[in-house]
Amino acid sequence: MSKNKPNKSSVNNSIKSPIGSVTLLLVWTLLFSPLAVRQDVYGQTPGQRERRAAPTVTPSPATPIASPTPLAAPVMVQPGAMRSLDQLRIQLATLTRQAQFAPAQVAVKVVSLETNKVMFEENAGKLLAPASNMKLYTVAAALDQLTPGFTFKTSVYAAARPDANGAVRGDLVIYGRGDPSFAARFQSGDYFRAIDEFAAQIVAAGVRRVEGNLVADESYFTGAPLAAGWEWDDLQWYYGAEVSALSVNDNAIDLMVKPGASVGAPCDVTTGPAVPFIKVVNANLPNVFDLTTGANAATPNTQGTTLTTSGASSGATTENSTALFTVLNYAKTAPRGTTRSLRIHRAPGANVIEVSGSAPVGDSQFSSSVAVPRPALLFALMLRRALETRGVTIVGRTVRRADEHNRGTVSLPSVEIAARQSPPLSVIAAQCLKPSQNLYAELLLRAVGASLSIISTPNRQTTAESGASVVKSLLRKAGAANVDSLSIADGSGLSRLDLVTADATTRLLAYMARHPNPATAAAFREALPVAGVDGTLRNRMRQTLAASNVRAKTGTLTGVTSLSGYVTSAAGERLAFSIILNNFPADADARKLTDQIAVALAAFAGHS
Repeated sequence: MSKNKPNKSSVNNSIKSPIGSVTLLLVWTLLFSPLAVRQDVYGQTPGQRERRAAPTVTPSPATPIASPTPLAAPVMVQPGAMRSLDQLRIQLATLTRQAQFAPAQVAVKVVSLETNKVMFEENAGKLLAPASNMKLYTVAAALDQLTPGFTFKTSVYAAARPDANGAVRGDLVIYGRGDPSFAARFQSGDYFRAIDEFAAQIVAAGVRRVEGNLVADESYFTGAPLAAGWEWDDLQWYYGAEVSALSVNDNAIDLMVKPGASVGAPCDVTTGPAVPFIKVVNANLPNVFDLTTGANAATPNTQGTTLTTSGASSGATTENSTALFTVLNYAKTAPRGTTRSLRIHRAPGANVIEVSGSAPVGDSQFSSSVAVPRPALLFALMLRRALETRGVTIVGRTVRRADEHNRGTVSLPSVEIAARQSPPLSVIAAQCLKPSQNLYAELLLRAVGASLSIISTPNRQTTAESGASVVKSLLRKAGAANVDSLSIADGSGLSRLDLVTADATTRLLAYMARHPNPATAAAFREALPVAGVDGTLRNRMRQTLAASNVRAKTGTLTGVTSLSGYVTSAAGERLAFSIILNNFPADADARKLTDQIAVALAAFAGHS
């Protein structure tokens, strides 16, 4: 997204607006005060899109959990800061009515948490796509419904306890309930630690031999693993990962590509985690294409990498081979000084990644994170490897079992052999909101829905639909209007079918700030990114009055930008705000606008 400074025409258009024409001198002062100039400077640093950009930046699997950062104390008011509410309203209206946003839909609402007064609103009742601001709704509902101390439980079941020789007669069933913490993000970057600890618990329970299958049971969640409205070209990347009650390492693998030692050599492709059932195969580009079958005649033999459906029961899938996932490496090393040109492709649902193109000699490592299909199998294979490393023999296969349509029809063995508890929800909420992690929001939405314990009926809701109904119930408690008109298609905001309003968002924020349970209010606030400090706001609004002050959730899709959260004004008044932009031109600087509004609120020296 290119970044444009306000030009003369945009200033003139602002002056001609009904509000801007009140006082030419006042508007000129607002636009060119020292505060406005600083906004123009810091606003030029391009931001990384949360989901839709090609992931060319090295992922950090070990995103640390930020320690709570207190809101900044009120600072001294600088020259040019607004001291009356009318001045603030003129400033905000002038910003939103710039010529570059004329084709767009811009919605803003600002309310005082001290007086409940509406300080500014524009198009606050318009239904707009929220992008990742949808995570505010999901995390709020989860904290409200489940409480900040809630933990996810992953259980190991068998028909009976191990006998005197440590043998389990029959299947060993791993039953997931949506825990996102089997992930490097929660384990200081270690892909294996959580799985290894879980395996150690199973061994400590006396298991030495499993006579049956190792079953990855993800039937706790019902419905499709992808939400309605997700676009197909998002599905190969980590931010479009499949949702599973048994999730591991964000249901994705990290892919690292470096040039080879000499021109023409295959690039060096590695994966994280590096495990035997994720294979990297160096291959030549296909040079014969069969127009009848559509098959590449020169594609290397990848027999044994596909998954086959078991006839044992509906919803069961078995792993019949040594490879769950195959990376076909067609990429070659190019001469030094040439431009890197790498392409990564995984067809929807496929378990083969193709890496092609070139990287020049001496180039830095390229990294991305690619979603894996049927992630419960990846979980089970990693656990099987960890068990076998500890001397456990598993006679049968690794089996995935889902219950996408009729939760309650899958029966579980009666004896719980072992169990693992996740970190508390307050910690998971921060790891969802601060880095804007889509999968965690989807897991939370389904966990909330599953908590309702709906009686099974032929037409009952999926767990995601039940979660959406809980979100709407919370919005009604918060006093939002026309809740039934809102569209909650997923928990993360990746869906193009999500529609919310700035009014509903600020009402939700106000309710959570005054939540009956103070621990819930604190957990929600602490989970939000802090301007200039952490999460998706770590590089934004630095060296302004908003830094270490604004706590807000970002949102970014193509044509969508949002920012909603809390700020303390220069006068010490606590405010909640929501800014949502849709359908703006590609060269319009929407992110800069949201930051300018947030900084203006932080600098406001008056009162509501």
